Amino acid sequence: MKAATRVRTEAVSAISDLDIFARVARTGNMSAAGRDMGLSPAVISKRISMLEDRLGTRLFQRTTRQLMLTETGRGYFKRVVDILSLIEEADDFVCRRNTQPRGLLKITAPTSFSRLHVAPHLPAFLARYPEIKLDLCLTDTIVDIIRDGYDMAIRIGELEDSSLVARKLSTDNRLIVASPAYLERAGTPKSLEDLQAHNCLSAGAQEVWRLEGPEGQRPLRVTGNIYSNSAELIHTALVTGIGLGLRGTWEVGPEIRSGALKVVLPQYRGSSNMAIFAVYPSRDFMPAKVSVFLDMLAEAFGSEPYWNKGLDLGTGPAQARPKPTARKVASAGTR
Repeated sequence: MKAATRVRTEAVSAISDLDIFARVARTGNMSAAGRDMGLSPAVISKRISMLEDRLGTRLFQRTTRQLMLTETGRGYFKRVVDILSLIEEADDFVCRRNTQPRGLLKITAPTSFSRLHVAPHLPAFLARYPEIKLDLCLTDTIVDIIRDGYDMAIRIGELEDSSLVARKLSTDNRLIVASPAYLERAGTPKSLEDLQAHNCLSAGAQEVWRLEGPEGQRPLRVTGNIYSNSAELIHTALVTGIGLGLRGTWEVGPEIRSGALKVVLPQYRGSSNMAIFAVYPSRDFMPAKVSVFLDMLAEAFGSEPYWNKGLDLGTGPAQARPKPTARKVASAGTR
């Protein structure tokens, strides 16, 4: 075999090994990875062993029931995903496929937000990009998009530092709200200290409410008789008068406008660091399918989100303005 041919063959084999490794890492199962690639579990196992021998390190811890990445394997996986993404994008460029967004777009996003503010824009988006297929995993828990193979995530809150790229899609204005029935029964709090005697309902990691008010930032530890990973459950509990909650206007705006929920202590808001973000692995060689979806969301939400229409979010009490009119939202995909 000529030297040049041998080098090319070894390069192709190395890339194939990276693909095998990444599929095993994502599925945690050699048989599943083999089915995806049309290879037997024995071949998959042999190629993983050869890769580990070449690297001189163990990438997986193997037991009779589990296959788990080692610490070195996790670091290797993060870098392999980037390499495979670059190879895919290079292939797309050569084949001129990247001029038309296409392929499977895997997204994870919060349940309530997606139902209210993502799903309504999907028909126009899919009509404009018929070669894109969507795989939407809706969950209120944080998903590791690298490990689980997602193209992007929508996250609401204050992001921690990470190797991921984040694009701010909108502000997340949070207000303390309760139903009139609850306030009539339990009384309306006049200060943050009064909240210690109230039933404060929390969704997700909300044991401490991060507030901002006249005196600056005020973290407040709260207690209540309901804690849930479901924002929708907490929303229903608030409307039905069980307690108070610190909720985003994207979620409770309609109830504030209708009077089903009242704003409590309007001089306090959730932290201004809270926002709605799109998070994705890398801005380099971003697939067109991800880019057009991000653009659709940013345009649909606008610089001033439509869900804040009719709410006074200035320094005065946040309340519904009379006879609010619906804001026309640009159709998804309109430039």
